Amino acid sequence: MKKKMLSILLSAALAAGSLAAMAVPAYAEDGEVEEITWMFWDDPAASTDTISITFGETIDRFNADYEGQYHVTPITTTLEEYYTQLNALVDADQTPDVFIVSPGANLTDYVTPGVVAPLNEYLDANDGEWRSQFSSDAVFDGATYDDGNIYAMPLHIAAACVFYNKDIFAEAGVEVPTTYDELLDVCQKIKDAGYTPITISAGTAWCLSMLAGYLCDREGVDLDAVNSGAESWNNEKCVAAGEKLLELSQYFQETAAGDSNDDATTAFYMGDAAILIQGSWAIGQINGGNPDFEPSCGVFQFPAIEGGNDPNRIIAKSDSLAMSSTTQYPEASIALMKYFSDDTTQKAIAEVGGKIPVTNVEFDPSVAPAQLSDVMDIFGNASGVFGFYNESLVSSDAGSEFDNEMVAIFQGEKTPEEAFQSVEDWYAENGYR
Repeated sequence: MKKKMLSILLSAALAAGSLAAMAVPAYAEDGEVEEITWMFWDDPAASTDTISITFGETIDRFNADYEGQYHVTPITTTLEEYYTQLNALVDADQTPDVFIVSPGANLTDYVTPGVVAPLNEYLDANDGEWRSQFSSDAVFDGATYDDGNIYAMPLHIAAACVFYNKDIFAEAGVEVPTTYDELLDVCQKIKDAGYTPITISAGTAWCLSMLAGYLCDREGVDLDAVNSGAESWNNEKCVAAGEKLLELSQYFQETAAGDSNDDATTAFYMGDAAILIQGSWAIGQINGGNPDFEPSCGVFQFPAIEGGNDPNRIIAKSDSLAMSSTTQYPEASIALMKYFSDDTTQKAIAEVGGKIPVTNVEFDPSVAPAQLSDVMDIFGNASGVFGFYNESLVSSDAGSEFDNEMVAIFQGEKTPEEAFQSVEDWYAENGYR
């Protein structure tokens, strides 16, 4: 049943079976260990996030298995600083051999100037042995470009959703909302009961713009139309979404403007707020930060807005790995990437981290985090998917402009009309109109 749910989105059913054995590369010609780097937006050695810990175990396993041949050293940073530090390394001609990247405009920033290498020859080697391990070619869609090349390997599949504290909901006497108006009513009753209704990070702009993206979609915004110029960003549906963002903000925690994503998520799993609007990628952070909270944590789909788009549309994405086009050791780098797609890592991604694997690996849902079942149900009922707004625009700079304008609405610096006109003006000034 779960595999059938996923096939709706991936355009292919997950097939049973295990991964084929990986070929072990030869030693370097000079007998020296081939040293490579891997860059990630968390420190697995210091993190409580179960996905980060899983990735750290993958690195350790790789180093142990290839001792004397290959060795990888992690380069770690924070989520907020990741792309700034990655770009600094790229500019200094010190691009990590393998690094995490988001498909879409962010990946394009590295594809266009040739920073990352195409992966087709490796995926298709040995009669497509590596490619066949993935659940569907659809998992590569966000990393496939007009030249037919695939420039990144997906790690897992996740959906933006709404986490809620079942205990607070019960105390406030409210049910899971299915419409925006019901969400407002739920928030007010939770506030009246003495709790913070929503915890969110406006200090990490993409968190706020993810909510704005859902509101835009639910209002019926045609992203392709405003992105292409067929319609202005300053239209009544975008403006209505901005007004609802401002309306919801009265239920945010008082420190939302300065809180990081980690701050907002911690407030949720420590029971300080009833709702966290975030992605299923947060399951590992929630359960890792407070394992006792798992029975109290539920998940629901972002509510509908009457007259808008189909409410069964969901924001979905896959964090991915890319390889530097200038790596001295492509075979070692590919070997590392294969460890992230092998049975051991992909099974742990589901059973420990609560994310959906991208390969044909079998996993036991009964030992996975309880929230994964809710997320699978959301995927199973999905009529379609769309990406983060800030990762789906004409460029990453356009995405940053959208992020900044949503923060401006929240902070009261601009009206929704002014903010969306600023996005429209940016498109015109940068040659997209």
